[in-house]
Amino acid sequence: MHEPVPAADAAPKGKASAAIARFLPIVILLGVLLTGLLLGWQRYFTLDYLAGAREGIKAFASEKVLLAALIYVLGYAAAVSVAFPATWLLTLAGGFVYGIVPGGLLAAIGATIGASILFWAARTAFGDSLRQKAGGFVDRAARGFEKSAFSYMLAMRLAPVLPFSVVNVLPALFKVKFRSYFLATLIGILPGALVYASIGQGLETVLIEVAASGRAVSLSDLVTPGLSLGLLGLALLALLAMVQPVYTFVRSRLR
Repeated sequence: MHEPVPAADAAPKGKASAAIARFLPIVILLGVLLTGLLLGWQRYFTLDYLAGAREGIKAFASEKVLLAALIYVLGYAAAVSVAFPATWLLTLAGGFVYGIVPGGLLAAIGATIGASILFWAARTAFGDSLRQKAGGFVDRAARGFEKSAFSYMLAMRLAPVLPFSVVNVLPALFKVKFRSYFLATLIGILPGALVYASIGQGLETVLIEVAASGRAVSLSDLVTPGLSLGLLGLALLALLAMVQPVYTFVRSRLR
């Protein structure tokens, strides 16, 4: 017969299992990111690669409409969830293949799913433990954030003050409801996704012109009066989005 495991030995094993379960999702995401970088997947996130593959991509999307859209959304979600660099190019590709509104919507959905995966993994691994250790100002800031989580999240998405990946992870340290996080992310990134998709829609003309000139594609080739107006509109929208959170913060400080 097997002797029962002493309680003193069982407790450390239980803690070790709990720690592994907590950190496993974030470890998997980091593993995928490192694997992708080591295998050179970033070469697929360039304008030159898109220029060379544009005909095949469009042909596949027109023949396998639903499958292509699903692959695009899941691929976008995977890239965002591991914080893979240059995911903005995927938004351009969405506009290039599907047009402004469908492309922007698909990009926003994929980005929101990916951001939500990263949010869940970070909360599982670090959430309450980091907040408890930090205490003091961090804890007070967290409570203030949680009271108006949707407004703060929406402002952070609309105003690109912090990197996209940072905004994906930061709310994981607070007790932000998943629904608030998901909706604020989807609504907040949609305007930017539509602007980038509008650039992507006119990308084929740019790619053909650049290819004819025999030089590599650069970001300066994408700068147009329409892009400038779109970015100006996003900046104004971001300023408007900041009004409510700033008002809430100032009001809470004056009490």
